[in-house]
Amino acid sequence: MKLIPVIMSGGVGSRLWPVSRQTHPKPFMPLPDGDNLIRKTFRRAAALEDVVEIITVTNRELLFKTEDEYKQVPTAELALSYVLEPFGRNTAAAVAAAALHAQSQHGDDSILLVLAADHLVSDESGFKAVVGQASKLAAAGYLVTFGIEPSRPETGYGYIECDAQAPLEHGFRVKRFVEKPDLETARMYVQAGNFLWNSGMFCLRTGTVIAELARHAPDVLQSVQATLAASRLAQSKNYASITLDAEQFGHVPDISIDYALMERSDQVATIPCSIGWSDIGSWDAVSELIPADESGNHIEGEVLLHQACNNYVRSTERLAALVGVQDLVVVDTSDALLIAHKDKAQDVKHIVSQLKRSGHSAHLVHSTVHRPWGTYTVLEESERFKIKRIVVKPKASLSLQMHHHRSEHWIVVNGMARVINNDMDLLLNTNESTFIPAGHKHRLENPGVIDLVLIEVQSGDYLGEDDIVRFEDVYGRA
Repeated sequence: MKLIPVIMSGGVGSRLWPVSRQTHPKPFMPLPDGDNLIRKTFRRAAALEDVVEIITVTNRELLFKTEDEYKQVPTAELALSYVLEPFGRNTAAAVAAAALHAQSQHGDDSILLVLAADHLVSDESGFKAVVGQASKLAAAGYLVTFGIEPSRPETGYGYIECDAQAPLEHGFRVKRFVEKPDLETARMYVQAGNFLWNSGMFCLRTGTVIAELARHAPDVLQSVQATLAASRLAQSKNYASITLDAEQFGHVPDISIDYALMERSDQVATIPCSIGWSDIGSWDAVSELIPADESGNHIEGEVLLHQACNNYVRSTERLAALVGVQDLVVVDTSDALLIAHKDKAQDVKHIVSQLKRSGHSAHLVHSTVHRPWGTYTVLEESERFKIKRIVVKPKASLSLQMHHHRSEHWIVVNGMARVINNDMDLLLNTNESTFIPAGHKHRLENPGVIDLVLIEVQSGDYLGEDDIVRFEDVYGRA
């Protein structure tokens, strides 16, 4: 049996703002144990038996960040493929694209294991066992969902009602899917005993899911097929990336796989499981990963407390102090501070919506921005100047580029820099500097084996990140 995990990494995680943002979303957010969700998901998928390839569906701007995370997980030579979306189009499009790619490479009988990149599973041995059971049901023609046995009435999850009159080996046929309930309805579901949390994880035979999409959501399947036909494929040994054509992808219906297929098909089954699953959907869920102190506080970072109880505080960059408060969520980052009552933790997404409407960049990026070559951090900025700390990874380089409106002064503070400045080719050591006038073609490269760190001082009449003309780029951005 050929097993193909499909890691879907398209969500923003707006309820975990201000740490989760569009260019650094929830799967990449550091957890209290120092790991993150995307590495955990990749490690969990790679450890399964019979895996022949892992497909990741993500935004094309997150490709290099994702590859960097995967490189930190030791694996044998495993085939990796990336389906790169120009923008989000919901999960039906993601599953259809992954299934069509898997069909072209491995045929109709391959088994897709669809996983969200931002979910936590603590019982990995139990997860492996359930995947084995689900694979057998999928091979028999069922569209299999993973139903989580509820530990409490939960209003933040959708539910699956099992058909107790139609048991299967290790599972049940699905009677219906139900939306997130109110608290009283959730209590009724838990008491009934045949309702499960909808985890959003699926196990599907490739040929079956494509046939069922053709039957129940032909517009999704056909538009994704047209998109793939117009898309750019880059392929080498054990690697492929498919950059989806933006114009064609814009015609794909924006619909979830649940609505498009799972709620319409008569071939849906579910396997009840208890595998330590959480979607880490709010700061309350994050706080549960940290042991509480004697007053019920969950703390990350340097925090002082006086007569404070039942709070969650995350302040990893500076000292925070709480006095005489309770039941608060406090999350402090270098450029944004969140304070919320625990009862309203799910409503943080409304702040993100306000930021989007106002055009504020705090929903989009952190003060430290990740790039394929490293990072930059804005230290200070004004109308006519901006100061950045730039870190370039060993052997990495920025594009050959030019700015119309700004000049740049570079001062090396750690490592060695190779600088192209019009016709000059320079090597700069620590404490050396160079000046790049506006209009000069230039490139920055780290030829060494340690991180290159430099301070960049920009000056000019316009300092926007869109004042850049790329002539050459090893990351395909020119």
